[in-house]
Amino acid sequence: MAKTAVVTGASSGIGAATARRLAAEGFDVVAAARRRERLDALAAEVPGIRPATLDVTSQESVDAFAAELERCDVLVNNAGGAFGLEPVASALVDDWQRMYDVNVLGALRMTRALLPKLIASGDGVLVMLTSVAGLVSYEGGGGYCAAKHAQTSMTETLRLELCGEPVRVVEIAPGMVQTEEFSLTRFRGDTEKAAKVYEGVPGPLTADDVADVIAFAVTRPAHVNIDRLVIRPRAQAAQHKVHRV
Repeated sequence: MAKTAVVTGASSGIGAATARRLAAEGFDVVAAARRRERLDALAAEVPGIRPATLDVTSQESVDAFAAELERCDVLVNNAGGAFGLEPVASALVDDWQRMYDVNVLGALRMTRALLPKLIASGDGVLVMLTSVAGLVSYEGGGGYCAAKHAQTSMTETLRLELCGEPVRVVEIAPGMVQTEEFSLTRFRGDTEKAAKVYEGVPGPLTADDVADVIAFAVTRPAHVNIDRLVIRPRAQAAQHKVHRV
């Protein structure tokens, strides 16, 4: 029987790329997100993907999803996002609330709901899609950095608490990834500002690059845990050090 992998935030970007890649690796992939029409299109395109409507910010939605799921061998907590780039002094509390709810509490809800199934699988893999923003802060990133630092801390705590259980806890922390929605969402739909993030950068990461390392991590032998994998484009030495041409 094929192993089942759940990918949240699978309607676009890294989530969709990860769903495709894990299906190619032979997993029965449950692609979960709010935008069902996108998931249906993804499932029609790729054999091995099942669409599932899910809002990780709703406990009711998460509970209903978990109740319908027969098994779970891999959980990729990918749902997340950044909203706004204001300094802390003028930050919008609603933006911080949204970022915390989807990045941190969303991952918590899914982990709590599916952890029993991961343990029951005998070789579960829990993947947290964090960010280099969870390791190093930067101006304008206060809310997103706070949320990702919290998610990183939760990942480290889980690894300690699950020591001895048949579950591997993996953190994937990407740097600059150019997807169709991340920066556009952060800049509230301003396409010009979103484009400037990647302007002149030779080869920012793609969603497929990140999906590639997720697939690597979850397909290692059961005794091998990839604690944390940081992936950046060659042009990005740090958040504040990016080569542009």
